[in-house]
Amino acid sequence: MKENAIEIQESLERRILHGLSCEWDTALWVLPSSYEDQMQKPLFAIQDMKTQWGYWSGKNREIVMSRSLVLEHSWNAVRQVLKHEMAHQFAEEVLGACHEPPHGTRFKEACYHLRADSAASGNFRLLDERALKDSRNHEDKMMVRIKKLMSLAQSRNQHEAEAAMTKAHELVDKYNIDLVRLGKDRAFVSLFLGEPMLRRFREEHRLAYLLGQFYYVCGLWVSAYVMEKGKMGRVLEISGTEKNVQIASYVYDFVNRFIEFQWREYNKNRGLNRYRRTDFALGVLKGFEKKLNSQSEQRASATGCGIVKVEDPLLKKYAAYRYPHVKTNRGKPLRQDAKVRTAGEKAGRKLVISKGIHQKGGNQGRLLGLN
Repeated sequence: MKENAIEIQESLERRILHGLSCEWDTALWVLPSSYEDQMQKPLFAIQDMKTQWGYWSGKNREIVMSRSLVLEHSWNAVRQVLKHEMAHQFAEEVLGACHEPPHGTRFKEACYHLRADSAASGNFRLLDERALKDSRNHEDKMMVRIKKLMSLAQSRNQHEAEAAMTKAHELVDKYNIDLVRLGKDRAFVSLFLGEPMLRRFREEHRLAYLLGQFYYVCGLWVSAYVMEKGKMGRVLEISGTEKNVQIASYVYDFVNRFIEFQWREYNKNRGLNRYRRTDFALGVLKGFEKKLNSQSEQRASATGCGIVKVEDPLLKKYAAYRYPHVKTNRGKPLRQDAKVRTAGEKAGRKLVISKGIHQKGGNQGRLLGLN
């Protein structure tokens, strides 16, 4: 049994090393061609470390990653550290920072070019770890109030539940409108939603659009390694203030679980295929979108402020820097079952974001600590 466990871990680590190599290749796409041509692929290794997440060894031309990092943290966090170590390589081998301090001027320049986090080393608290702890231990008044409203939104009284969700959205609106209007200082983070996969479905793209429209985040599909397949796939990455990313992440999980539950109920005795699930899911999202727009219009008529599409110029600037080359792909029209989609839309009109659909496993409510 022990030998089998060792073989399994060795196989996993080989896949991780291949993933690091693939991610290294992909990370170069943001560089100007003159710099990209100067970057030569290093070796990759995994080691036990106690005081750091990874390091670049110029002597061995090797990027070494912490075993606890690659085995116990999200792939998003692994990429975060990998880019930091790539910046050390870039600073040394391309910018000639051999005689500078480890985090000197040329290293910071390398981080800028690679879109790397200059702090992602040593005892740096990774984003997935930070979001979990901060959401539980250091909540501000707005997040506490939103959680209370989400608890109220669990009410079996539909009117009370709708009112609580509407109020929660009002708080989110006010927070973001004040940020932009008052020119408050704000920093942005980027986080994966879900897992990297080779194939994405229409409803996933529609949910990404909905998050961008109503929850003050910028979402893009980025390349990321799919561990089970040993290939590069895609994953949704959202960017925004840490509060907005936390809220959007929770909504993403909640809506996906709602769709899955409603679809199982609808399809219990029908035996419909995966394509009809997409029809149903698109209907749910359409119904939910109509509800959000309706609430926005009601609030706009009452207060002059609904779920307005406030554009944050700083977030727009951050996104333009982080994603310098963006491509737009349009899928081909597909045949849909109108009856199934209508059933989904009916379910979507009843969707109320509340404190959790309780289910074991997954990361439901993880960032907001709602369960």
